[in-house]
This record gives sequence, structure tokens and C-alpha cells, in this order.
Amino acid sequence: MDRDGGPGPAEAREQRTWRLVALVVASLIVLGALPLYFGIRTATRDPVLNSLDALDLPAWAAVDAQDAVSGSRWCLVDCRFRERTAQSQQGPEETAQVYEAALTGAGWQRWEAAKMCPEQPVAGSYTCWTRDELTLDLWVRPPSCAVQPTEGVTPPVTPPPAGPGGTCEGSVVSVKVRNAIDDDRVKSGPSTDPSLTGEDPDPIFTDDPLLDDPAPSAS
Repeated sequence: MDRDGGPGPAEAREQRTWRLVALVVASLIVLGALPLYFGIRTATRDPVLNSLDALDLPAWAAVDAQDAVSGSRWCLVDCRFRERTAQSQQGPEETAQVYEAALTGAGWQRWEAAKMCPEQPVAGSYTCWTRDELTLDLWVRPPSCAVQPTEGVTPPVTPPPAGPGGTCEGSVVSVKVRNAIDDDRVKSGPSTDPSLTGEDPDPIFTDDPLLDDPAPSAS
């Protein structure tokens, strides 16, 4: 301490050193916290959604992507169901091509033999895919505002959603991913849609010997 009561040169240098150390430590904490946060978020997030994020897609094909998840990841009571909706700045045909190429590059295989894919005719391109224990439905379609109204059908009061930028251009993309064991199209059973036929009736055995009433023997 000098004669005026202030800190001496040595003390001033020591204070500056401690301030510098505190600044460096604070910077390291801030810089390390962000990667740690994103690392924990990636590790705890659904891996299927992470794989969708990793698809090799151009930025224009995945605008404003939104995810919805339900069910259990370990198939407790209900298996996990994931649905992603995004908008594309290009038309359905070009958008479907880049998505199909990205899925193929990520190891997904086209599911040509799928029943009810789709369950009923829809606008745009609808394809089904499989990989490991998962199934995936890809639906690429024009924005609903671009669909011509059907004659005799009253249009809705609320205007239908538009494409990117609030226009009726581009396309809308829906991706639905299920566990194969929870996908009715994978299970063996009737080839018809149960929702159209109701519960399947019990089989009728025409060769059951119990149904043949033997002739009574003479007493």
C-alpha cells in the first residue's frame, strides 16, 4: 500500500490478475455450458427424431418443421408414435424426390408390399418405408389452400393453411414413424381394413367331426 492509502503496484497487479482469472473462468463456464446443454438435449431426445434431423435434405425442403410425439419409447402400454410436419418451398414432385433420396441414403427401404399405404386415395405422393424395427409413412402434398373445392361442398369458414410465406405455392410434408410391432400393416391377418369390415368373425370349420351326427344304432 502506498503513502496515499491506495493499493501499491504489487497489490494492483494482483487484483488485475484475479480479475483476469475470474473473467477467464466465467468465459469457460459459459462456453462449456452451451455444448453440455445441447449434448444432454441430443442424448435424451428421441433418437428417431435425431435421425430425421440428420437426413440429407436441402434447407428449402424442411421449413418450419414441427414434431409431435406420443406413446412410450419402450412400448409400455402404447408404442412411441412420431409425426413431423414441415413445409417445402418447392412443389410436391421435386420435394418427394429429395425426401425419397434422403431416406434411401439413410438406410430406409421402400415398402412396396405394404397394405393400406395409404388407406385411401390422397392428393400428392404417399410412400411407405421400413428400416430395422421401424416403419415410416411419407406424404408430400400441395398446400390445402391450393386444392380446388369440390362442387357442392361448402367451403370451411376458416381459410385453409397456406404454404411457405403464406402463399399457395410449395408443398406440405408429413412424416410418420411407428414401431413395426405396433403397425397393423405388418401383422399377419386379413387383407381388408378392419375399420371397414368390423371385427373378423370366427372361422367356421366345415370338417369338424363333432358336427356330424352319427345315425343312432338299433337297440
